[in-house]
Amino acid sequence: MTDTWIPLSDPDYSAAEIAAVQAVLGRSQQSDGPFTEAFEAAFAAYLGRRHAVAVSSGTIGLLLALKAAGIGAGDEVVAPGYGWRQTAQAIPWSGATPVLADIDYWSQTLAPDKAEAKVTQHTRAILANNVNGHPADWTKLRELADKSHALLIEDATESIGSHYQGKIVGNFGDVAVFDFSQPSVLCCGQAAMIATDDDTLALKLRHYRNRRRDERGSLTATLRPPLDAGISELAAALGLIQLQRLPEILARRKQVEAWYQAQISSFEGIKPPYIAPGVEEVHWLLYTVHLGTRFTASSRDALVDDLETEQVEAAAYCRPLHLQRAYIEQYGTRKGDLLVTEKVADRAIALPFHGQISEDQVAFIVKTAKDASINVGAGAAIYL
Repeated sequence: MTDTWIPLSDPDYSAAEIAAVQAVLGRSQQSDGPFTEAFEAAFAAYLGRRHAVAVSSGTIGLLLALKAAGIGAGDEVVAPGYGWRQTAQAIPWSGATPVLADIDYWSQTLAPDKAEAKVTQHTRAILANNVNGHPADWTKLRELADKSHALLIEDATESIGSHYQGKIVGNFGDVAVFDFSQPSVLCCGQAAMIATDDDTLALKLRHYRNRRRDERGSLTATLRPPLDAGISELAAALGLIQLQRLPEILARRKQVEAWYQAQISSFEGIKPPYIAPGVEEVHWLLYTVHLGTRFTASSRDALVDDLETEQVEAAAYCRPLHLQRAYIEQYGTRKGDLLVTEKVADRAIALPFHGQISEDQVAFIVKTAKDASINVGAGAAIYL
């Protein structure tokens, strides 16, 4: 047993982030200032998109995107019920109806054929997420969105830095949403970013986000009641430095991933992480393992508890939306609706993954998880 608590995530901050925060604290303007504008411009340039709009969270970002696109009551949004961030929770808040579709077993992203089966004349948008950093099948999803005349929304909240078919994630939807709160690779407290190439959509997003002092008399800005969903200058300053250090942060996490893989692969029957065709690089949000088929959700939870006893923070990777009470009561979803989602979610465990973990700690985490899985699962093994 380790004497030190090993957290699930830990922001990778340096002296540069501390200096940036100190610089903001010395200024009179703490919101809607130059750091926010600089962060937006830098992030848009990083993606190669025309606009980036900073907002308070990924879920708020999706809500604003739906509102800006005119999607609300009477409309349907096809989305998966699987993911860590569960950004799709914004769909009910918009007034639209979430229509949940199943995922691909291997990539755990929205399955295009399952999504197509859910499309109706009321479908206004298709939301797909890059689950745990693995890009969705954006080629087929784009074809489906175009055929359905639906807005394609890329939930990139779990995947900054990953690449698909020569492009960095955040470039595949008509609008993309990122999140910068824990356990994001780029972490600046509580913040997010919406990216788009649509000038009109970007203007509406900014008006819905908040109303700046110089816009209070604007006829255009006052057409839309704002949500007051911007970010602080502190968060923006942190985000700017984190974006500059992103290659360094990603490289450190790749080293931790390699340590995990070396430890995991020493156990017989362990499969390497699945990378779908067209996916060139994956930067995982969390290091996720899956339990053998003998395991249930309750035995998965018991394993999480065993890890906590050994000072290791772990968590169920996902609690599917269609099994949450709000969706059962409001939309009539039930167990058995999304069989692949349920099968994967019941046995997925997120292990600590960040740049501050040592090689010895990785070895301890994997051995502890292995021992606990054998105790709980009567000999069944973990696999990737």
